[in-house]
Amino acid sequence: MKTKAVRMYGEMDLRLEEFELPEIGDDEILAKIVSDSICMSTYKLAKQGKKHKRAPQDIDVNPIITGHEFAGVIVKVGKKWQDQFKPGMRFAQQPALNYKGSMASPGYSYMYYGGDTEYCIFPHETMECNALMPFDGDSFYKASLGEPLSCSIGAFHAQYHTSRHDYQHIMGPKEGGNMIIMGGCGPMGLGAIGYGIAGPYKIGKIVVTDIDDAKIARAKEVMPVEFAAEHGVELVYVNTAKMEDPKQGLLDITDGHGYDDVLIYIPVPSVCELANSVMAFDGCLSFFSGPSDKNFSATINLYDCHYNATHIMGTTGGTNEDLIEANELIASGKIDPSVMVTHVGGIDSIAETTLHLPEIPGGKKLAYTQFDMPMTAIDDFGKLAEKDPFFKELDECCKAHKGLWNPEAEKMILTHFGVEI
Repeated sequence: MKTKAVRMYGEMDLRLEEFELPEIGDDEILAKIVSDSICMSTYKLAKQGKKHKRAPQDIDVNPIITGHEFAGVIVKVGKKWQDQFKPGMRFAQQPALNYKGSMASPGYSYMYYGGDTEYCIFPHETMECNALMPFDGDSFYKASLGEPLSCSIGAFHAQYHTSRHDYQHIMGPKEGGNMIIMGGCGPMGLGAIGYGIAGPYKIGKIVVTDIDDAKIARAKEVMPVEFAAEHGVELVYVNTAKMEDPKQGLLDITDGHGYDDVLIYIPVPSVCELANSVMAFDGCLSFFSGPSDKNFSATINLYDCHYNATHIMGTTGGTNEDLIEANELIASGKIDPSVMVTHVGGIDSIAETTLHLPEIPGGKKLAYTQFDMPMTAIDDFGKLAEKDPFFKELDECCKAHKGLWNPEAEKMILTHFGVEI
């Protein structure tokens, strides 16, 4: 069968093409992709091309399908998996396979397996790793956003503190402690804030920094301090660019105690150094935001590492368990990942959006792969109403949901473009 997909041939070389998918084998599954949220990691992949750790060296002749935050419906199941999976099942998937130590992942490494496509083929390793799972939520886009949320969940789970008398590691953020999320008003940061508030950890105070007033204002709107207070969390937003002395100002928010848990959501050396300087005794710093520069580094205080027992670690991606937790939190309504999305488009918008992702303001860019549509800010739907009355309806729908993308809007857009599920 034919499919249309965005494929990568080299550095900043993404092409929307139609090509033939092979017949699936007995140990494979054919899926119809409905949604894929575009990740900054895909931009980093495009920027590095063959230099990326997950990219094959022959992509110039055997291009890979991009996109790894995708969801859809199973179409056909190979014999090996017919007792476990059925056609029509809606799914979420974990791209961090780590199959037998391999770095290969959908959206980075496979010719027929990725999210920026109408149809893809799940290879046997996906099912063997239990990375294909049913999703019972009310929309496809929420299943797509479960993957980025699972990355933050993994970062939280990987935090640790120490028991000084027996050197035991106590996993997770410190109960009742202070947490700071540096550069946390972007889409991934918003997911982390939501999990910090509504997740299983009892964090006392969460401070979120940024240097963009517009991003801070939107974060306050979609993730208000009142919502956090209802869950027993004190939430504070800070523009560090407006602080005369950012280090002292951040410490003052904690009455001088410092931060027990520090998460860095933007790869900037000065941000990393500021984060390192406000750690409390036994503080744990997580460098969450992956840089594209292999030589990225920043100065750290090893005096504090020695005498104040501070520690630094990092995570990339999440586990199957993290994704299952994310999907359960989303499906139950405890976390609404809609706050991450600011733009919506079709498959024809993916390549250009990905290549210019750092230049496009706002949060997550959500793509639907079964139709064409320019990548459009949700806030701009009303401006398109004169050209297409459908956007007036879509605008009204989103405004009725606090300006957010929502399951009703997804159903409307899929119906409008004649997408059959």
